[in-house]
Amino acid sequence: MTTARRDTYTPETLLSVAVRVFNERGYDGTSMEHLSKAAGISKSSIYHHVTGKEELLRRAVSRALDGLFAILEEPGAVRGRAVERVEYVTRRTVEVLIAELPYVTLLLRVRGNTATERWAMERRREFDHRVAELLGAAAAEGDLRSDVDIRLATRLLFGMINSLVEWYRPHPDQTERDQLAETVAHLAFDGLRKAR
Repeated sequence: MTTARRDTYTPETLLSVAVRVFNERGYDGTSMEHLSKAAGISKSSIYHHVTGKEELLRRAVSRALDGLFAILEEPGAVRGRAVERVEYVTRRTVEVLIAELPYVTLLLRVRGNTATERWAMERRREFDHRVAELLGAAAAEGDLRSDVDIRLATRLLFGMINSLVEWYRPHPDQTERDQLAETVAHLAFDGLRKAR
C-alpha cells in the first residue's frame, strides 16, 4: 500500500529554503522549479503557501529590514548622547546581521530588478539615512572628529558591517558573536571619536 506524501512545509520553512536558493542562485536565476526541487515539494504545494517567488522575496527582505528598523526603536538607540546611540546601533546591526545572516545577505544582494527589490533598496537607504543622521548629531555635539565627512563615514561604516555577509560563518559561541560586534564598533569609533 502506497501512502501519499504529505506537504509538511510551513510558510516559515519554505521561506528558509527559498532564501538559501536565492542566495545560491541569485533571485533572477531562481525559478519556481528550483524552489520546488530544493524544498522537495511540488510547485502547486508552494503556491498553497505563497502567490509566487516575489512574495517569498518580500517576506525574506522584510524579515531583515524589520530586524534592522527595530534597532532604531530600542532604548539604547533613542536615549543618551548621539555618539553612544550610534555606537549602540552599530553593535546591534552587527548582531542582527549575524542572527539573520541568510536574510540580510539576500537583502544586500537585491539589485532593483523588481518592485520588491526597489522597495527593499529604498528601505535600506532609509535605514542608512537614519544612522547618518545619528552620526551628524554626534558630530554636532562635538563627539566626532570634525575633519571626517559624515556621508563618507556612514558609507565606510556600512561597508565594513555589510562585508560580514561575505566572510562570516555562524559560530555557536555567543562570546565570539558578541566580540565581533564589539570589534566592529571599536574599529569604527576609535577612528571617528574626537580625541579627549
